[in-house]
Amino acid sequence: MSLSTSTNLTGPVDQSAYRKKAHVLVIEDSRTFSSLLCHRFEKEHGYNVTHCATTRAFQEASRCGNHFDVAVVDLTLPDSPDGQVLDEVVALGIPAIVFTADFNRDMREKLVERGVADYVIKNNERAVDMVITAVDRILANRHVRVLVVDDLASARQMLTELLRLQQFQVFEASTGSEAMDMLEAHPGIELVITDYNMPDMDGYELTRRIRRAHGSDRLRIIGISSSADRLLSASFLKAGANDFVYRPFVVEELQCRIGHNVETLSQLRQLRLAAFSDYLTGLRNRRHFFDEGPAKVASCLERGQSCSMAMLDIDHFKKLNDTYGHEIGDRVLKAVATKLQTLIEDTDYLLARLGGEEFGLLLTGLDSVAASEFCEMIRTSIADLRVALDDNDISVTASIGIAEVGGMENFSNYLNAADQFLYFAKRYGRNRVYSDSMLLESTVTN
Repeated sequence: MSLSTSTNLTGPVDQSAYRKKAHVLVIEDSRTFSSLLCHRFEKEHGYNVTHCATTRAFQEASRCGNHFDVAVVDLTLPDSPDGQVLDEVVALGIPAIVFTADFNRDMREKLVERGVADYVIKNNERAVDMVITAVDRILANRHVRVLVVDDLASARQMLTELLRLQQFQVFEASTGSEAMDMLEAHPGIELVITDYNMPDMDGYELTRRIRRAHGSDRLRIIGISSSADRLLSASFLKAGANDFVYRPFVVEELQCRIGHNVETLSQLRQLRLAAFSDYLTGLRNRRHFFDEGPAKVASCLERGQSCSMAMLDIDHFKKLNDTYGHEIGDRVLKAVATKLQTLIEDTDYLLARLGGEEFGLLLTGLDSVAASEFCEMIRTSIADLRVALDDNDISVTASIGIAEVGGMENFSNYLNAADQFLYFAKRYGRNRVYSDSMLLESTVTN
C-alpha cells in the first residue's frame, strides 16, 4: 500500500481532540446521494459537512485551510472520470471511503493499492447506511490503541500501515517481552495483533501471559501466522485469543475481524457504563467510585503527588423533599450533579453520586489546602444555583468535608475521614467547607 509509516505513539492521548466536532467531506455529484448523506451527517450525528460536486470544488475547499477528518468520495465526477480526485484526497492524508456504482475485482485491487480506508457499492438498498457506519467507525478508531507484535519488520510494517489507514493509534513490538512492557507502559491499549513465531516466546505464550493480566472484556487478541498448520487457530483460541487470521490475508477480511473485535469492546464499555452510572443524575455511582478510586490513589502515591478525598452533602435535603415533594428533590439532585460535572471537566478528578444527597470527589494532585480552595469554589457555585419551582426559584447550599490522603489504606477509610470533616461542616452551620488542614489551623491557634 502506498502509505508512509508514522512514528510510534508514546505519549498520552489528547482527549480534547476527541471532543472537537468531526468534519466530513462529501465528494459526490449525485444530488440524491449527497443530500441524504449531508443531511444525516449533520442532523443525526452532529458532524460538520462540506459538500463538493466536482474536483475543482474540492481543490478550492482544500485551499481554504479546512481540516477534514474523513472523506466520502465518488469516483466518477464530471471533471474526474478516472477517479483522479481520490488520489488528491489520499495525498492530503484524508482517510477516504469510496462510494461507487461501478465495482469489479480489478477496481478492488486498485482501491487497495491507492490506500482507501473502505469502499461501499451504491447498488445496495443499505448503501447510505453503510457509508454512515463506515464514517462512524473510522472516526471512532481514533480513540483505539492497537499493539502489533511481530519480529519481522516487513510483516509488522504491513500491518501497521493497514491499521493507520483505518485511523487506529498503533504501537509496535518485535518480541513478546517488549509487548508485555508496552502493555504495562500504555494501559490504554485495547487490541493486540500478534504473530506466532517470535524469538523469545511464541504467540501462544504471549497470549497466555496477556490473559493473566488482562481480561477479554477490556483487551482483545488476534493471532496471525503464515504457517500451514491449520491447528494453529484452535491453539491460539484455547490460549485466550479472540480471533485468528492466516497469512496471506485478504485485507477486507482482516479489517472486518478487527472491526468486529473493536465493536465488541465498545459494546462491553457501554454495558460497564450502564452498570457504573447513577440512573437519576447520569454521574458515576458508588460502585464505580470504589472500583476506580484505589488505582487513582495508588498512582498519586507512587508519583509522590498529593491527593484528597471530598464528600459533599446537600443541606436540609430531607426537609426539601418533605416540603416540595420528591420530584423537586430529584430536580435539585440533577442540578447539583450537572454543576459538579461542569466544574470538574478537563480534570482527572473522580466524581460520583454515593447515594441519596451525597457526592464523592477524589481530587488527584491536590493537597488539603488546595482541595479546600477548589471545594470553596464548588460551594459558592452551588449556592448560586436556582432550581425552578412554579413561579419561584429554590436556592440550594451544600456542606463539604475534605481529608488529605496520607498513605495507602483501605479506600473506604479515605471516605470515612472525609465524612468526619463533613460532620464538622454541618455542625458549624452548614453551607461551608471543612478540612483536616482547617482543623490543624484551629488547633494551633487555640
